[in-house]
Amino acid sequence: MSKAIVELSHPISDGMLTYPGLPGPRVTSHTARDLVDMTYEIARVDTVGKAGTYIDAPSHFHTGGADIAELPLERLFNVPIVMIRVAGIRVVGPDVLGDPARLWGKAVLVHTGWSARWGTSAYRDPGHPYLVAEVADALVAANVAVVGIDSLDIDDTSLPTRPCHHALLRAGIPIIEQLTNLDAVPDTGARLVALPAPVRGMGSFPLRAVAWTDPSVFG
Repeated sequence: MSKAIVELSHPISDGMLTYPGLPGPRVTSHTARDLVDMTYEIARVDTVGKAGTYIDAPSHFHTGGADIAELPLERLFNVPIVMIRVAGIRVVGPDVLGDPARLWGKAVLVHTGWSARWGTSAYRDPGHPYLVAEVADALVAANVAVVGIDSLDIDDTSLPTRPCHHALLRAGIPIIEQLTNLDAVPDTGARLVALPAPVRGMGSFPLRAVAWTDPSVFG
């Protein structure tokens, strides 16, 4: 793969660890290749919306909000990225955002380094990094396109209130959680493509997210 394209999604595999309290995905064969006169295979995936790297749409928290199929493509395709580096910080406050003007219309990706624990029980630990409510309020005021994080959750999962989810999704700003490889994305100059399958009636769904740094990628 070109070094100009950075993979930001964890692959989904059968029985993998996923969000605490939720079942892992099941990847099975619906039509097996070794059946008589069969030259192909059709696989089946049974998964909850929060598996691997996934995106939350407004309907995840707000009745009547857009579902996955209704997310505006301009928030997800070819969006300029602003990286926020907070490795070693568990409680992320608004001071890390800097000048709000640089965030306007951007994809704000928060690099915590937590993805290094992926695939271990430590990844699902409630001590994961998260954003405080004031960060979400500042991102809404800055009119960002989408917000992503490479941690278990953008909110403190030890509390039921989930203020960042409420604020961002109420404003129509999608949330991407459990990203990876954010260390390979430059602080500025990269662009995001983050497209889930357009499934109606779901508020969360796995997606393939990539960052690219070479304008020639899209001609």
